[in-house]
Amino acid sequence: MLKNKYLLAGVFLLILAVLYFSFFDNSPSSSGNLDATVNAEQYNQQLSEERKKKDDSFKTGADSPLTDKANFKGLSYFPADPSYRVIARLEPFADKTQKLVVRMSDGSEEVYDKFAHAVFNLNGETCRLLIVKLADTYSILFRDATSGKETYGGGRYIELSQAQLTANQAILDFNTAYNPYCAYNPTYACPLPPAENKLTVAVNAGERYH
Repeated sequence: MLKNKYLLAGVFLLILAVLYFSFFDNSPSSSGNLDATVNAEQYNQQLSEERKKKDDSFKTGADSPLTDKANFKGLSYFPADPSYRVIARLEPFADKTQKLVVRMSDGSEEVYDKFAHAVFNLNGETCRLLIVKLADTYSILFRDATSGKETYGGGRYIELSQAQLTANQAILDFNTAYNPYCAYNPTYACPLPPAENKLTVAVNAGERYH
């Protein structure tokens, strides 16, 4: 996904897997429907634990993007809020070979597969975001009304596991939205969200920047 994706993908997919299998009952029913409801207490606890693990990784990890680990006090997050965990209706592309050329923060480009559009309701508004695929990673690159204010101006990302997808639905958990490494170190190159993935609503969930 990112040039530094291979450093991040394992961590974030593991986080998603733990969140899913340990605490969420989201298995597709016989009709293929997903359920985004969670036990709020367990959900908050698990998010807190995973965020602490990420802080520890940033503080001590060899692949940390931080240039000043000694003064790192931890990443900033919005409080966990299950209302930002939503079911989206998928609008797949009839042509499965469609590609998206994504501009990177260093001016280079990467090519992704267009997987589907996710249509969902958030804060009383109908929203639509493009899901892209690179290798086995499904992602949403997005900006929202918090971008450049409470959150990183270059946008944030959500990774989707196979457990969060069916043929016609997806679970989008904005509490897992995260900043790319280039938010913390400009030597990294990160994909910029496509123009269509700018939400007018404020997504007060996930990783902050200030």
